Amino acid sequence: MSTTRTAPGASLVIFILALAAGLSVASIYYAQPILPLMGNDLHLSVNGMGLIPTLTQVGYALGILFLLPLGDRHDRRTLILIKSGALAGMLALCSFAGGLNALLVISLLIGMMATMAQDIVPAAAMLAPEGKQGKTVGTVMTGLLLGILLSRTVSGLIGEGFGWRVMYQLAAASIAFVGVLLWAVLPRFHAHSTLSYPALMKSMAHLWLRYPELRSAALAQGFLSVAFSAFWSTLALMLLENYHLGSAVAGGFGIAGAAGALAAPLAGALADRTGPARVTQLGSALVIVSFALMFTLPLLSPHWQLVVIAISAVGFDFGLQASLVSHQTLVYSLEPAARGRLNALLFTVVFVGMALGSVLGARAWEMAGWNAVVGLAALMAAIALAIRLMDAARVSRTARLCASQR
Repeated sequence: MSTTRTAPGASLVIFILALAAGLSVASIYYAQPILPLMGNDLHLSVNGMGLIPTLTQVGYALGILFLLPLGDRHDRRTLILIKSGALAGMLALCSFAGGLNALLVISLLIGMMATMAQDIVPAAAMLAPEGKQGKTVGTVMTGLLLGILLSRTVSGLIGEGFGWRVMYQLAAASIAFVGVLLWAVLPRFHAHSTLSYPALMKSMAHLWLRYPELRSAALAQGFLSVAFSAFWSTLALMLLENYHLGSAVAGGFGIAGAAGALAAPLAGALADRTGPARVTQLGSALVIVSFALMFTLPLLSPHWQLVVIAISAVGFDFGLQASLVSHQTLVYSLEPAARGRLNALLFTVVFVGMALGSVLGARAWEMAGWNAVVGLAALMAAIALAIRLMDAARVSRTARLCASQR
C-alpha cells in the first residue's frame, strides 16, 4: 500500500500511468516498421535487421525475470523513476548508433529498461480506490496495449517522413516527459517483502514448479507471442518487396491491430461469465483462423490482399489480447500474495516467445517468403490451443478423481 495519496485527482493519476505504460512499452516496437530504413542506413543484412527486435525482446524478458521481483522488495516509485531515466538515455543513444554491434547492445538495454511498464501496472492497483482495482488496472492495461500496437503506426510515419534516428530522439523525449510527470504524481510505496534478492528469485522457481496452471498459461501465451512477433517483425519487409510500400504503410497496419486492445475489457467480462480457461481456447482458435485467412492471398487482387491482411491483423491481435488477459486472470488467482512474481514468470515466457518470433519470422521469410511466415504463425497458435485443451483435460481428470474419492 502507498504511504501517501497523490495530490492530483485520481483520474489524472491513472491517465498518467496509462500514458507512461504505453510509451514505455512502445519503445520495444518502434524498430519493427523502420527496419528497412535502419538496414539501408547501416548496410545491414536481413538477419542483422532481424536481430534488432530480437535483442530488444530478449532484454525485456531478462528485465522482467531479474528486475520485476525488486518491486516486492523496494519502493516502486524509485524503481520506476530510475528506469524512466535510463530508458530515455538508451533511446537517445540509439539514435546515434553507427553500427550493428552498438545497436544490438543498446537494443538489449532498451528492452530491460522498458520493463517500467510492468512496474506501473501493480502500482496502479495499489493506488486504486477501494473496489475499483480491476477497472483501474484495466485502464492502464489498455494504455499499455495501445502503446504496443500504435507504436508501429507512429514509428512508420515518423521514420518515413524524418528518418529512423529522429524517431528514437522523439521517443527519448517522450519518456523523459512522462518521467517528470511520474516524479510529480507518484507517492512512495511500502515494500511487500523482506526477502533478500536471492530468496525472491528462489521463490519464483518454487512457484513455477508448484503450479501446473502457471506453466500451461505461460507456455500457451508464449507460443501465441511467437506468432504475433513473427508477423509484425517481417510485415515491413514483405510490404516493401511484394507491394513496394514504405514503412508508413507498415506502421499504418498498427491502427488495424489496435482494435485488439478492445479485447482486454471484453475478455475480462467474458471470462467472468464462462471462465478464463474457456476464453483462452477461443482466443487461440481466433488467432489460428486469422492467420489461416492469409493463405487466400494468392487468389486475390493486390488491393484485396491488403484488406485481408488488415482484417487478419485485427483478428489475431484480438485473439492474442483476449488470451493474455484471461491467462493473467488465471495466474493471478493462484497466489494473490505473489502476483508480482507470478507476473514476472508469465511475461518472461511471453517475451522469450516474442524474441523467438522475430528470429524465426526472419528465417521463414528468407527461406520461403510470406506463406512460410503465415504457416509458422498458424502452427504456433495451434500448439497454444493444444496446450489449453490438454490443460482443460487435466483439470477435468483431477475433478473426476476428487469426485470419485468422496
